[in-house]
Amino acid sequence: MQDTEALSAMLSRHAPREGVWPTALPRLWIIRLDAPGGELAHAVQPASLCLISQGAKEVRLGEERYVYDAARFMVFTTDLPVSGRVTEATPERPYLCLRLDFDPEEVAELVARSGPPRAPAASGAPVATVAPVASTGNAEGDDLGRGLFVSAVTAEMRDASARLMRLLDHPEDQAALAAMAMRELVYRVLRSEQGERLAQVARADSQTQRVHRAIRWLKAHYAQPLRIESLAKEAHMSASSLHHHFRALTSMSPLQYQKQLRLQEARRLLIAEGLEVARAGHAVGYESPSQFSREYSRLYGAPPSRDAAKRRDTPASRFTA
Repeated sequence: MQDTEALSAMLSRHAPREGVWPTALPRLWIIRLDAPGGELAHAVQPASLCLISQGAKEVRLGEERYVYDAARFMVFTTDLPVSGRVTEATPERPYLCLRLDFDPEEVAELVARSGPPRAPAASGAPVATVAPVASTGNAEGDDLGRGLFVSAVTAEMRDASARLMRLLDHPEDQAALAAMAMRELVYRVLRSEQGERLAQVARADSQTQRVHRAIRWLKAHYAQPLRIESLAKEAHMSASSLHHHFRALTSMSPLQYQKQLRLQEARRLLIAEGLEVARAGHAVGYESPSQFSREYSRLYGAPPSRDAAKRRDTPASRFTA
């Protein structure tokens, strides 16, 4: 408990107000919220480790609901369009989260050096840490499950996190020690009960790695028309295999994934850049304004113009995933 409180104090000092705070260390972020969220926030979450020191949060991937807090960490093994909200936070005890974005080359090196991770948890929901809304979280025939998981925080992870945060107060030590502290955190994830899910990302020509190729292509070309045969060729898979493994990892089809990317970018254009609805829809690949409005309303619960007007009056930190 003292370790958690000490980590919270350091996180709070480096994130004095609500928001997503970059740090002096590459790939390391601090997220703070002073009150629970209302509506679900939508974002594409990068491949990363999220470790809460105070408060709690729920994350939804499709119809699946994952809950984590100071006793459990969350890992995204790939970039996933998710929604989420903080469920426990007060001004006196704000929600505080450390996020470390993964470097695929670092993960691969650690896998090569440390040997096979522990076997993944039994097929189904990850060890009493996921409460499914309408799905168990694993596709038939997929042993590794989703591209995110929740698992128990260890004392070693807290210690590595605290040492990493202390380096923010000692810039002279960062060049020599920061990389080692980051590597240790990633190593602890790989040695966790579900570390094999992260290790799959580093294995050349694994099905997970092939789906990652498809995801990278979709992120770079989301506004273009999607042809499954071309995407499957990019991933070095058959179309049927791509559909199966893509859904197993992300809980959605490639087309649904593309739609999430399009709508989230359109929302950003509407709110942050003030684009007109028709221009925002066209910019992300919609040829039909009516189709754009329908799909936007289905995801966000309101037409684009009304939703954008409401969000412009709300602090941006409320809508970070």
